[in-house]
Amino acid sequence: MKIVIAPDSFKGSLSAKVAGLAIERGIKRAFPESATKVIPMADGGEGTMECLVEATAGRYFEVTVKNPIGRDIRSGFGILGDGTTCVIEMAMSSGLYLIASEDRNPLRTTTYGFGQLILAALDQGCRHFILGLGGSATNDGGAGMLQALGIQLLDSEGCPIGLGGGELTSLAEIRTSGLDPRIMESRFIVACDVDNPFIGPNGVSAVFGPQKGASPDMVKQLDLNLKHFADLIERTQGIAIHDHPGTGAAGGLSGGILAFMNGQLEAGISIISRLLGLEAEVKDADLVITGEGQVDYQTARGKTPSGVANIARKHHVPVVVLAGSVGEGIESLYEQGISAVVSILNRPMSLEKAMELTGPLLEQAAEQVVRIYFSNNRGSREH
Repeated sequence: MKIVIAPDSFKGSLSAKVAGLAIERGIKRAFPESATKVIPMADGGEGTMECLVEATAGRYFEVTVKNPIGRDIRSGFGILGDGTTCVIEMAMSSGLYLIASEDRNPLRTTTYGFGQLILAALDQGCRHFILGLGGSATNDGGAGMLQALGIQLLDSEGCPIGLGGGELTSLAEIRTSGLDPRIMESRFIVACDVDNPFIGPNGVSAVFGPQKGASPDMVKQLDLNLKHFADLIERTQGIAIHDHPGTGAAGGLSGGILAFMNGQLEAGISIISRLLGLEAEVKDADLVITGEGQVDYQTARGKTPSGVANIARKHHVPVVVLAGSVGEGIESLYEQGISAVVSILNRPMSLEKAMELTGPLLEQAAEQVVRIYFSNNRGSREH
């Protein structure tokens, strides 16, 4: 029997690789003779770089860049084993976790540091980029990134505007002549797990602005600023990103990449599963086990368990999801081919305790799942 183990990370507790190995230990306790294949996964957010670099025997690089409020920090990127493909997680330069709660103000936060990471990777010879956009602290439509890459964003007097989503209100002209020429020699694939547009009631400001520190009044101002930016982009580039699905990812960063860098938006799980050869392993498996920390109604919209299930369903392979926490709306997952969603918690406990015990809890849950699954299968065959 063959079991493919393809979890995402359990955020704050275990990386995808460590989670996968814990699940494997549980399986081996139940069926030591089983053939297991651990394929750590990600969906374009946290853990994407580690997942791809480790799987391809790549390398990590450290550089100094600006954080969301303009302070110097040490950050980095990965280059895959092919030596030319770069993976960057924008959260490592422009992420919400990098700043204190009192500094969370999307009128001020910037993607400038993300642009600096791209420049550093270009200096290393990279011309193929996979950009993970989860976890941003920003709402600037990628303006800071573009400024770092050489595009001039000018006010009515021809002076550069400042950094942050609030500064876009004074934007009068976009000059692209200074864009680093290596950008147009490169290919940018945006790992995007949301389909929100750039502006409007389902746009980035309205949906994601509050979690980044925006008040209701700030949300309105940010949305107006992004509309103004999108109008100028359409005049400058001939591309209308206002209502384009996915351009709202990471505070509109994906819209800026699409408009000025010929970016391609693709579901993160699709990119990663293709690069890691997930389908080739799944197609002859008896069972697939995936998982992540929180499973709820959002999981069906391109998160790792959903993406893994879509591949497994093509080959009629059952999928079980192990979850640190099970929220509302998981019924839609069953329509995607998932057989069961199983909480790893075995008794009432605090969040802190659950995160501390994630490894042992995963082992125990995996053991029980495969015992039940294969005992039922044996019974079916006997009948």
